[in-house]
Amino acid sequence: MKLITRDTDYALRAICFIAKKKNKKVCVPELVEGLKIPKPFLRKILQVLNKEKILISYKGIGGGFVLAKQPKDIYLTDLMEIFQGGINLNECTLHKMKCPNTSICPLRKKIRNIEKYVINKLSEINLASFV
Repeated sequence: MKLITRDTDYALRAICFIAKKKNKKVCVPELVEGLKIPKPFLRKILQVLNKEKILISYKGIGGGFVLAKQPKDIYLTDLMEIFQGGINLNECTLHKMKCPNTSICPLRKKIRNIEKYVINKLSEINLASFV
């Protein structure tokens, strides 16, 4: 289990880089050079962030990306939702099938409480705290 996946990590790094440019358009080659992220992965991440209205894309000569929101309004949990579908510390699977005892399992209840705590703490982290 990874709490933060590669895609979420790349997205966070990219939007932090863009945020530090203070509303200046940042092009893909500049991001690739500055972040050392493979171009195909980065382009895919940027397209998703644009689609999800985290970034605004400008096409053509002089084009690039800028943040669509203020850094204080972009949360780590937003990125995790977009790229990971949320946080699950334990999927409760047994032999590749969903466990039939999740509703009565005492361990699952404890793990769910931990998940709630982790989600609560992660939801306090915004992009402004990184920039």
